[in-house]
Amino acid sequence: MVEPRNVNVAEARELITGGALLLDVREDNEWEAGHAPDAVHVALSEVPDHVTTFPVDRLVVCVCRSGARSGRATKFLTDHGIGAVNLEGGMLAWASDSQPLVSDTDQPSVI
Repeated sequence: MVEPRNVNVAEARELITGGALLLDVREDNEWEAGHAPDAVHVALSEVPDHVTTFPVDRLVVCVCRSGARSGRATKFLTDHGIGAVNLEGGMLAWASDSQPLVSDTDQPSVI
């Protein structure tokens, strides 16, 4: 069994700049509280329902709060032939690296 590949924030930013899709698999309330500006949101529980909509010609960088759920999403996607990596440390690492956040509230935060 192959474990999902983890990337740090700097590697994730490079991949995203190079055309990778940033997939946020957190729950709706987490997404609304704060997310990366260019991320696409599909909660982990809904990833199997959307597997045919993810690009096969583009890498997917999966992210959650701390990296655990996105690790499961990464494994699921790679098991289904989609190139994916896991953002180690999740949105907590993203925010602590001073990366941009947007939210549906006045003050973006990460939960």
